[in-house]
Amino acid sequence: MQINKSKYTAEAILLFVTLLWGATFVIVKGALEEISPLVFITIRFVIAGIILFPFVFKKSFDKKSILSGVLLGTLLFLGFALQTVGLKFTPATKSGFLTGTAVILIPILQVLIEKRMPGKGVIIGTFVVMLGVTFLSGGGNSVFTLFSDFGANFNVGDALTLLCALFFALYIIYIDIETSKYDFWILLFVQILTVAFLGIIFSFLFSLTEIEQIKISFSKKALFALFYTSIFATLITTALQTKFQKKVTPTKAGIIFSFEPLFAAIFAFFLLGENLSNFGYLGAALIILGLLISELYENLIVKKNETI
Repeated sequence: MQINKSKYTAEAILLFVTLLWGATFVIVKGALEEISPLVFITIRFVIAGIILFPFVFKKSFDKKSILSGVLLGTLLFLGFALQTVGLKFTPATKSGFLTGTAVILIPILQVLIEKRMPGKGVIIGTFVVMLGVTFLSGGGNSVFTLFSDFGANFNVGDALTLLCALFFALYIIYIDIETSKYDFWILLFVQILTVAFLGIIFSFLFSLTEIEQIKISFSKKALFALFYTSIFATLITTALQTKFQKKVTPTKAGIIFSFEPLFAAIFAFFLLGENLSNFGYLGAALIILGLLISELYENLIVKKNETI
């Protein structure tokens, strides 16, 4: 069996990216009591852009690569912003479940936009992972409430969070498309700059409409959260995703990124003493199983059938 080392290296790096994202839930939890969410997003991307600037200021920025970076940055920002606003109207557990539906949207968008059909193992793995996200997000018996009361309690926050999942899914698809065309550093810098710019604009607009009041308090907790998210959960993660996701199919990337709530739960357990319910453990196991199915199906099932 021939091993595609670059593919597995890219998948391992994306899993590391997801690990860095997972830690943000614990680190940012307290900081958001002192800094309003959109302002926090804006500051972290501004800092990331400032750090990145010395590496790109001599680059030749052409119109097409700039527009590509703006597209990626806009999709990324819309995912963040819609999730942030949606959380004002819907519970965090429901938000986690609805955001997790991106894993189902990605293969559909991959077919519609890229005209590529995911492999059977990846499709099976996707549904197993989605089931795992449902149990992990629901926690306890409330996982059944997510379905039984979903239609009756569907609100504007749910709709915004579903849109957030759509934009995150589109971001993953277009990372796959655009990174093969243009310079990595230009795409990275322009999309970070775009998120920062849109964050400034929408923070101001939201404050005018009272959707979100601007609040900033630079305590040690807030400063550490800004330091971690700016460097590790923004600059490093965006750089690694932009550089390596093109070596992995969008659907497989979506499965890997579904480990984020699992890593968040692990960090919460060790740092905050928060425990998973039995359903949470089942969800974690299903997410891992889904990734294994997507990895091993073609290599084990298909190869076995070929030898029969």
